[in-house]
Amino acid sequence: MLRNHLVALMETPLDQIKRADLKELISAKIKEGLAAKTVKNVKAIISSILSHAFEDELIQAHPGLRLGKLVKDKDRKADVNPLTRDEGRDFLEAVANNYPRYYPFFLCALRTGMRLGELRGLKWEDIDFREGFIEIKRSYTKGRFTTPKNGKSRRVDMNRQLSETLKELRTERKAEALAKGWKDVPELVFVNEEGNVIHDVNLRKRVFNKALEKAGMRRIRLHDLRHTFASLLIQNGESLAYVKDQLGHHSIQITVDTYGHLVPGANRQAVDRLDDDLSTTYGQKAGCR
Repeated sequence: MLRNHLVALMETPLDQIKRADLKELISAKIKEGLAAKTVKNVKAIISSILSHAFEDELIQAHPGLRLGKLVKDKDRKADVNPLTRDEGRDFLEAVANNYPRYYPFFLCALRTGMRLGELRGLKWEDIDFREGFIEIKRSYTKGRFTTPKNGKSRRVDMNRQLSETLKELRTERKAEALAKGWKDVPELVFVNEEGNVIHDVNLRKRVFNKALEKAGMRRIRLHDLRHTFASLLIQNGESLAYVKDQLGHHSIQITVDTYGHLVPGANRQAVDRLDDDLSTTYGQKAGCR
């Protein structure tokens, strides 16, 4: 859809492109839910073309100037809706009781903060049970394997509960492959009943949302399990730098913008550090009688 809009716009003679056309395109993309960064990139491409045309005197005015104010950066904090520790436990219990096949999947999501695509693309070869970590090398999104979101692989720590659960899953998977006559045990850790990659839409509608309902919980997004992992780490006193590494954020600023407000007592500690060694009682200070 976006490509069609861009093609239609760029097929218009440059001297006939009006500022209103650009504003309409940007507004339409924002209303469709396109990420602010993507909309900004689109605006930048169009603006660059028009800038060259203006410099070469192909157009008399530049209709793409000062359109950046139309694209507001997303408030990362407003997008965070994590489960509490108790809610996370209740959710996993509902999954275990009603959809046991997917219990290891959701436990892994809550204990590693992996993205949906990373969970779908996880292979047994990526898990180091001896050293206790998972190497995230790929993501499965839109029907194909790609690199993780920031283009780099990363290691995430694996706790004992998750390690034991995945070991049990590996044993069960071998038995399942034999019972169902599969040629080989699937390379992927999490697969559907046919041994294929998990379908993301079916997972959300038929398992995730249903488990929330059975647990009597509020509706959240599957991505909020990632936020839950981060928030629980912070509540346990882990540093934002560690959270950044586990989540695979491109920069610490993203981590701070998203989760900085969750650090217990962060603002209180900031002002307390301004104290000096002098007495904290005004009346006891020299010259104050």
